[in-house]
Amino acid sequence: MSDKTNSYKQIIKATSLFGGVQVFNIIIQIARSKIIAVLLGPTGMGISGLLTSTTGLLSMLTNFGLGTSAVKDIAAAHKTGKELRIAKIVTVFRKLVWGTGLLGAVLTLVLSPWLSQLTFGNKDYTLAFAWLSVTLLFKQLTSGQIVLLQGMRKLHYLAKANMLGAVVGLVVSVPMYYYWSIDGIIPALILTAFFTLLIAWFFAQKIKITTVNSTPKETLTQGKGMLKMGFLLSMSGLITMGASYIIRIYISNTGGLDDVGLYTAGFAIIGTYVGLVFSAMGTDYYPRLSGVAHNNAKATKLINQQAEVGISILAPILTVFLIFINWIIILLYSTKFTPINGMVHWAALGMYFKAASWAVAFILLAKGASKLFFWNELIANSYTLLFNILGYKYGGLNGLGISFLVSYFLYFIQVYFLAKYYYQFTFSKELKQLLAIQLVLGIACFLTIKYVATPWAYGLGILLIFISSWVSYKELDKRMDIKGMIKNFRKK
Repeated sequence: MSDKTNSYKQIIKATSLFGGVQVFNIIIQIARSKIIAVLLGPTGMGISGLLTSTTGLLSMLTNFGLGTSAVKDIAAAHKTGKELRIAKIVTVFRKLVWGTGLLGAVLTLVLSPWLSQLTFGNKDYTLAFAWLSVTLLFKQLTSGQIVLLQGMRKLHYLAKANMLGAVVGLVVSVPMYYYWSIDGIIPALILTAFFTLLIAWFFAQKIKITTVNSTPKETLTQGKGMLKMGFLLSMSGLITMGASYIIRIYISNTGGLDDVGLYTAGFAIIGTYVGLVFSAMGTDYYPRLSGVAHNNAKATKLINQQAEVGISILAPILTVFLIFINWIIILLYSTKFTPINGMVHWAALGMYFKAASWAVAFILLAKGASKLFFWNELIANSYTLLFNILGYKYGGLNGLGISFLVSYFLYFIQVYFLAKYYYQFTFSKELKQLLAIQLVLGIACFLTIKYVATPWAYGLGILLIFISSWVSYKELDKRMDIKGMIKNFRKK
């Protein structure tokens, strides 16, 4: 069996594991979103969205990107097999996690009146932000457990922690929304964060790490690399969160809380339900790419392979969403949310470009080019925010979908030329052909649902979905011999 085939199979194996987890999480999320949509309505979702995006912004400001930067250090230490080295890195990391978590909690508590005024235009939510300050500590500590599991390659523990966390979030929050409606948002967010931490901690404790001491000076010295890279990652993440926060505030002030809720719901579909492919692949892809990042040729090969698999899996999902989005929205939320149909249609087309650019952008992290990554994200978020404001101003919710498409098309071009200039990256012929075919099929679905009468649109749409699925199957079969794998499985 060739190394190339093995590489594709490893990508699929990791994607299958975490894809299954993501599908499970999405089922839970669907149930949760449906219940929240019914119990709270667009206004309640808008309030929840503003609270979580605000605290998320503070978290991004204070967590120093340790959730990403530390994975590389822990994975490198784990690869050496030296227990003392592993113990030292993990001890330092845990102290940094506690420090940054407490920083986030204290800062949120102190700024709670100002956050309420800035977010809602009054101080009615001061106490809400004060209570939510504790979630920043819980979430940072949870991130610490997750990073340990990922860096030590305990992917099955990580998968179980994610699944149980999703179930607990549903079980804890729904009764509170049912009995207290909007008043249940704060306690639901706090208890969900707490129980998620307990679950992650339970699985992280299964990893036996030697106990070592680390003075404050040693902690800063050993953790300097994590903090340096993590700070720039945190700043780039802060910019992304900041842009999302600003557009929510703009929509709230211009169109009202209902439109914020609709916007949140629409991009939950794109980011959570359609974006499960990225979440599933990213867990294994980043450490693998980091391992070959020193060799541009190997990195280019892996990036193309990852992008090919990503597009092959994502494209059929996108065609389903393009054709049946109206029914999907009603299923996920309610008829009150059908105004986001057009927004999701446009944004779905942008996901084709996101799939390819997502795979390429990881080379900047794998190379440790944190400054380049920061400027890349700053530029991208700047024009994305501008397009979002213009899109909403002139096109409403549909304009936000168009903005998503235009922004990711530009980002696709941007990261390609950056990777080409600095690391001699090129798209493979196979990837170009696959992206072109699937994009044409996606556009065909878009035009079908827009301009063909409804009964005929579904019939033609199902045909296009079948073609997209067939193309993906044939492409994956060429790369990893799916037929042979099925035959071997039957023999066993």
